[in-house]
Amino acid sequence: MIRVRDGFSVEGFSKLVFVVPDMDGGGTEKVITLLANEYVRRGLAVGILTFAGNTYAYPLDSRVERFSAAMPSDGKLTVRFKRLLKMRQYFKQNKGCKILSFSTFGTGYIVLSTLFMKRDMLVSERTDPLSCDHKPYRNFFYRFATRLVCQTADGIRCFPRSIQKKACVIGNPLSADLAPVYEGERRKSIVTAGRLHPVKNQHMMIAAFKRFSQQFPDYSLHFYGKGALEAELKQAAEQLGLSEAVIFHGFSEHVDRDIRESSIFVLSSNYEGVSNSMVEALALGLPVIATDCPIGGCRTYIEPEVNGLLVPVGDTEAMTEAMCRLAGDDELRRRMSQNAAKVREQYSVAKIADQMLKAAERR
Repeated sequence: MIRVRDGFSVEGFSKLVFVVPDMDGGGTEKVITLLANEYVRRGLAVGILTFAGNTYAYPLDSRVERFSAAMPSDGKLTVRFKRLLKMRQYFKQNKGCKILSFSTFGTGYIVLSTLFMKRDMLVSERTDPLSCDHKPYRNFFYRFATRLVCQTADGIRCFPRSIQKKACVIGNPLSADLAPVYEGERRKSIVTAGRLHPVKNQHMMIAAFKRFSQQFPDYSLHFYGKGALEAELKQAAEQLGLSEAVIFHGFSEHVDRDIRESSIFVLSSNYEGVSNSMVEALALGLPVIATDCPIGGCRTYIEPEVNGLLVPVGDTEAMTEAMCRLAGDDELRRRMSQNAAKVREQYSVAKIADQMLKAAERR
């Protein structure tokens, strides 16, 4: 047994090992960083095993062990086999560890690299299960998990019954170091944060902002994040005459500090598990406009008319109307800001870390 300084004890495993492709920035990587830092603060042994890269974008406690099984495969099976052997050596050296898989493909790698070994694995599903392009692969390997963590109840229902039986819902943690709610006069800026990727549908956001700016020309739109669509999105903004009003800041370690004085946060995704950036925006007291994605990730956190607004997926007109409504109603924004910040207590990293440990202990 490992005794945790905060009075919470962990039975039956010697180390917590997170498995993820890379730690190069993103919602999943931020959750792992928050949990890993919290666990070592409590006195637990923690490791992070990456199998597709070795970049750490977020500040990680020096007590967290880092192990990379990454090597360029170029699609070669021989190289992937070497990666599995490297992972197997690590798990042999860490017998009795609890494996926390935060990756669909990583779960398969874990199962294959621990064949004929005692394995204790919790899988955390980080996106909309319906969006997976490899459901037979995923469902086969998820059966080897002792526990499955989903972000919403609707997410659990996407899996076969045999997997549903070992699933539970745990939300996303908020850092104890999150910037405080801003109390002053807010900037006339709309912000978003996340990968610049087709599933985020940022083209729709730019199109909605174009319509919005015809009524509110003094507002600007700010993107925080990196991704393959950056050049394409910049071109779209330029073609709409928005080059000066739409600003791309790239990846930021401290995006909470960058956006805290803004007026509105917008999420335009076609699908999500739960958006970390959206939850952080709420905790910062930003009124949020979000698409009502399948599996209810946004709906779980946003109460319409109370702390934000939900709009249909892919509906540019509805998003434009929501932007205009919030920008034009100071009292509505103030009230939503006060209500939004209440998520801080409910989803504190300490509470989510406890829930994850309890899920990991169940068999």
